[in-house]
Amino acid sequence: MDKPKRRFAERAVWIAVTSFLVAVLALLAFSPRVLAGNREADNQRLLEMFAGVFADVQKNYVDEVDPKVLIDGALKGMFQALQDPYSLYLDAQEMRDMGDTTTGRFGGVGLIISKVEGGVEVVSPIEDTPAFRAGVHAGDLIVAVDGSSVLELSIDQVLSILRGQPGTPVTMTVLRGKALRFDVTVVRAVIEVPTVKYAMMPGGVGYLRLIQFTPQTAERAAEALRGFQAAGYRALILDLRSNPGGLLQSAVDVANFFIPRGPLVSTRSRMASENQVFYASARRLIVPGELPVLVLVNRGSASASEILAGALQDTGRARIVGEKSYGKGSVQWIRDLGEEGYRLTISRYYTPQGRNIDKVGILPDVEVKEAELSEEEEKAVSSLLEQNLLRDFVAANPQPGEPQIQAFLRQLQEKKIQLAERYVRRLIRNEVNRTNDNPPLYDLEFDTALQKAVELLPR
Repeated sequence: MDKPKRRFAERAVWIAVTSFLVAVLALLAFSPRVLAGNREADNQRLLEMFAGVFADVQKNYVDEVDPKVLIDGALKGMFQALQDPYSLYLDAQEMRDMGDTTTGRFGGVGLIISKVEGGVEVVSPIEDTPAFRAGVHAGDLIVAVDGSSVLELSIDQVLSILRGQPGTPVTMTVLRGKALRFDVTVVRAVIEVPTVKYAMMPGGVGYLRLIQFTPQTAERAAEALRGFQAAGYRALILDLRSNPGGLLQSAVDVANFFIPRGPLVSTRSRMASENQVFYASARRLIVPGELPVLVLVNRGSASASEILAGALQDTGRARIVGEKSYGKGSVQWIRDLGEEGYRLTISRYYTPQGRNIDKVGILPDVEVKEAELSEEEEKAVSSLLEQNLLRDFVAANPQPGEPQIQAFLRQLQEKKIQLAERYVRRLIRNEVNRTNDNPPLYDLEFDTALQKAVELLPR
């Protein structure tokens, strides 16, 4: 091939290659717009289909139906389709309950209650609240509120009645024991959700229990830690057992009390605004780096409590003792729709070493499992509870001594209820604490995980 023809052929090849590359680049640049346009068109078509079905049901269904009922059902179905247990459509009552957790305060009387046969049982009055000051005790039964029986109401309905605008009165009819019935009128006040409890244990060990994470948790935890400092503590046990979580920022703030620098937790999401790394600040450190720290977790430790435990474990700041935690490694936001709303998973969180513990949990450094009952022992406990033997015994002996306990053990043997003596003694202790308005914060006699934590502390 002569030189001019060869040059022409080369030029043609380069033109073809260049044209191909330009076409590819144009396609790559245009494809997202095409795909986005297709997505929007699909979304529009689906919305139009939904609107058509909604109109058809409203117009032609055999019975008249409230359109709000249809929309509520559709919204619930939408979130169920995500197959995510943490993304939910919330009705008005659920939104109010969620608000109590996220704000940490609500208007009410200050009672933790549980639905039981015969009424609503007071699990515990919250210290220094209207109900506590009025003399309502753990174990009391609320049978009516403002003259109306609560026997047929759900626990949510009773909570809704007891809560309300601070400064307004409410009257509870209380049954104490089998015959003492009386009315208690209290004025609702702003109630702070219990979140932190603490005490000094023997040997200069600070015991700090975090119940859940609200906007007040970090402030209350800081007060506890500074109190321990003033008392000259030599070690700390942080109890996160059965802590269901709460606010991410609250867990981050508490972690910073222990960790002076570096990442505490990170979140990753499809939304760029939710891709964050939370770093420690040295000025927020409270607990000295040389102070031994042990953290207690169990199967009920979830979400924000796992964020805190994971940060302390990954940075080597603390050892984890107990059972594997729940394993909730996702973050939700809450949006309101008037009185209703929804909770949606928007990101997953990762520990300082990049672990996502969703469905995995925090594995303890030192495992301590509660002994599981055999099938025969489970039947024995069921018999004990069904016959109300334990409750009746503690009701007759609010502070049982050794002679009374020995007599109760003999009674169980006579009734062929075979349980280990230590287990029965623990049941008695738990029932005594349940009926005590101010139960002890910790139990070194029967709490095996706490015993192990104390044993691991340097002497």
